[in-house]
Amino acid sequence: MLEGLGRTQQDLLHALLRQPSGMSIDDLAQALAITRTAVRQHLAALERDGLVRRGATRPTGRRPEQLHELTEHARELFPRQYPLLANLLIAEVAGLLGQEALLALMRQLGRKLAADLEHQVVDEARIVEHMNHAGYEAQVFFRSGGKPQIVAHNCVFHHLAKAHPVVCELDLALIGALGGGEVSHEECMLRGGQVCRFALGKNED
Repeated sequence: MLEGLGRTQQDLLHALLRQPSGMSIDDLAQALAITRTAVRQHLAALERDGLVRRGATRPTGRRPEQLHELTEHARELFPRQYPLLANLLIAEVAGLLGQEALLALMRQLGRKLAADLEHQVVDEARIVEHMNHAGYEAQVFFRSGGKPQIVAHNCVFHHLAKAHPVVCELDLALIGALGGGEVSHEECMLRGGQVCRFALGKNED
């Protein structure tokens, strides 16, 4: 989010958001009521952080002006309402198809995600790698008896799952398909747990 940036840098990014074709240093200095030197300093910092890039040049009759524009990463820092759309879609699917069909759909989506990631069964360590790539902050944890469990400290669908607990079935199907077995949800943040804890039981075949 933009809150981690200073006020002037936030204003600069907002100005560029309103001008998708880009703005010159002079444009930004006028819009923000700061000096050209200050604009250059802020642009250098924002370029370094991957939030601003150099775009096209604009003819002026003299020396062309370099324009600066937002990167895609910067655009994602502005508010998005993906959870709102996801909530509406899930509620609509449940209303049209029923809860059982929604449950089957979530499991199917989890298996599809797994098939896109791996073409063979993998162990818990590899599953955790995929989960961390998606933002779960997961790790393999060994309990007494030496049986590994997968512990996730962040639920990437938390707000969505609070409204629609069936979303957890996607996680279970994903882990189960990757690991080639049934998964038990030993602890869940939605049920008051500190983490989400998964135990993978291997199929006999």
